[in-house]
Amino acid sequence: MESIIFQNSFRPFFIAAGIWATLAVPFWLLNYFGIMIVIDNFNILLWHQHEILYGFVAAAIAGFILTAIPNWTGRLPIKNKPLAILVFLWILGRVGFLTTAIIGTITTSLMDLPFLIVLVLVIMREIVSGKNWRNLPVIILISFFTLGNILVHLQIHEIIDSAELGIRLSTFVLSILLALIGGRIVPSFTRNWLAQNKANKFPRPFGNFDKISLISLVVFVFAQVIIPHHQATSLLALLAGLLHGIRFIRWKVWMTLTEPLIWILHVGYMWLCVALVLIGLSGLTDFVPYTSSYHALTVGAFSTMILAVMTRASLGHTGRTIKATLGTTTIFIFITIAAILRVYEPFINESGSLILSLSGIFWTLSFALFIFIYFPILTQPRKVD
Repeated sequence: MESIIFQNSFRPFFIAAGIWATLAVPFWLLNYFGIMIVIDNFNILLWHQHEILYGFVAAAIAGFILTAIPNWTGRLPIKNKPLAILVFLWILGRVGFLTTAIIGTITTSLMDLPFLIVLVLVIMREIVSGKNWRNLPVIILISFFTLGNILVHLQIHEIIDSAELGIRLSTFVLSILLALIGGRIVPSFTRNWLAQNKANKFPRPFGNFDKISLISLVVFVFAQVIIPHHQATSLLALLAGLLHGIRFIRWKVWMTLTEPLIWILHVGYMWLCVALVLIGLSGLTDFVPYTSSYHALTVGAFSTMILAVMTRASLGHTGRTIKATLGTTTIFIFITIAAILRVYEPFINESGSLILSLSGIFWTLSFALFIFIYFPILTQPRKVD
């Protein structure tokens, strides 16, 4: 089994992302409601934010990017011992941040920081060696994502109060990465599926409008990181949300409703548009809580798109039929319910704890079901026609 797992980057990292997502949210909720007792100086909220970003999301990013790089560069994939070392570094980081109150901050940083730093160096080597300059923005964004983790560690060392800045930087840099990569795969996979089904209308090709949309998002993210509470930042969020909403509509989502593996990609991107609008409204009105807009981005956009990509890539890269089963469709339904509930919860005072718990349950069920269905696929040899 081990040799098979380390033949492709998506195999161990998608398993890691699924397992950690399944465990991390229940662990946080049990602590949040005081059911589980942790060491006094263990910051459970910071742990939750850190491990969703630099544990769960980082594993998914590693699995996707390292699998895509050979197609981008024409170089051989990262596998076997080098891949196993990367996975070990990821696991080391999870243990380090979970036990920081016991092992101390220096040991925590020595265990947690290497994974993303080494991942950045590996991706940079591959892109530079393959002269794949088109994907240089990807390594720049992942580098900023890594910087966010460093800023978190500077705070746990009590050097500077920078954890909130680090989390904010990494979160909104990820929104650009989602828009960049999502802007490639969503219309591409949609076009291919529509062509197979003899459709006569297709997503609009990448053009100037897409460039303007991406620029608007980059400008907003810069403002969100530097001046998050300024009214101009809220207006920029609304503008970016509007432009990306139009971009989303141009991809003909209504023509994909019979294939869950396609429409879930659109749902993930739609959550990005919704999140941007909610962020703008939360800064301009008292009606929309910021936490709703934030979780529209994290639980909605990031988690939905990650599950959409992990399920499709796991099937495609192992030679399986790229078609959603009932189980896979249920995964998508569960994560959508989790996102809706998590965004709705801050709007209400009564029953807020119940809604939060239900959101966590549906989140956990979605990733637990992913592991149940896709672990055998990810640990078995590629099917040969």
